[in-house]
Amino acid sequence: MKPEQNDCSNTLRGQRVILLGGTSGVGFATAEAAVQEGASVVVVSSQKDKVHNALLRLPQGSEGHVVDLSSEEQVRTFFSQIGEFDHLVFSAGESLLVENLSSIDIETARRFFNLRYWGAFMAAKYGSGSIRQNGSIILTSGVAGVRPQKGLTVAASVCSAVEALTRALAVELSPLRVNAVSFGLMRTELWNSVPEEDRNAMYETAGKNLLIGRAGEPEDAAEAYLYLMREKYSTGQTIVVDGGSALV
Repeated sequence: MKPEQNDCSNTLRGQRVILLGGTSGVGFATAEAAVQEGASVVVVSSQKDKVHNALLRLPQGSEGHVVDLSSEEQVRTFFSQIGEFDHLVFSAGESLLVENLSSIDIETARRFFNLRYWGAFMAAKYGSGSIRQNGSIILTSGVAGVRPQKGLTVAASVCSAVEALTRALAVELSPLRVNAVSFGLMRTELWNSVPEEDRNAMYETAGKNLLIGRAGEPEDAAEAYLYLMREKYSTGQTIVVDGGSALV
C-alpha cells in the first residue's frame, strides 16, 4: 500500500511574509504566490500610490506600508513596529542604470547602490531579530553579477555585492537561513528607463537567444522565492532563474 501523499497546497498557511519592494514586478508576483499558498503578506514601497494599488489587487487582510528603504531611521522604525514574521523578501530597486562607464554620474550610481545593497543590509540588520524559528531572509540579485554586459557596470557590482552579503549573513545570522534569487531578463518595471520600443525589441531578441525561447516573467522568479521559503535546509545559496542566459 502506497504511503499517503502530502497535500502540497497552502504550504505557507499561517506564515507571515514581509516583502520589501513587494508592490510591483517580481516582488508583487511573489506576494501573490505566497497568498495562494496560505500566507499573509505585508508589502512595502517608498511610493504611497504603489502600496495602494498593490493592496487593491491583494486579498483583504494584506498589509501595506510606505517606507523609504534607503533610510536607516525609517527601516529601523518599521521593523520595531511590525511584530514577528516568518520570511523577509528584499526585492526593492529602482529602474536599472544602463549606461556606459564614461557617462555614469557617480552620485546616481551611489544612490543605486544605497537602495539595492545597503537597503538589503539594513533590512537584515533590523529585521532578522523578529523572524520566527524556521523562517528565512531572501535577497535579490541578477545574472549581471556573473555575466555582465556593456552598460551594466553598476548593476553587475551590486549583484555581486548582494550575493557576497547573502553568504556572509548566512554565517552571521545562523541558524537563520539567508539565501538569494538571481534572475535574468524579466518583463518588469526595472527596465522602464529603456524606451518602450527598445525595451520590447530587447525582450524579443533576448527571448530568441535564450535556451527556453522567451524572456522571463515575474511569476517565474516568484517560484524560486517560494521554494526558499518552503524548504528548511539551504542557506548562503543563490538560486539562478535566467532561462539559460549564462549558457549562451
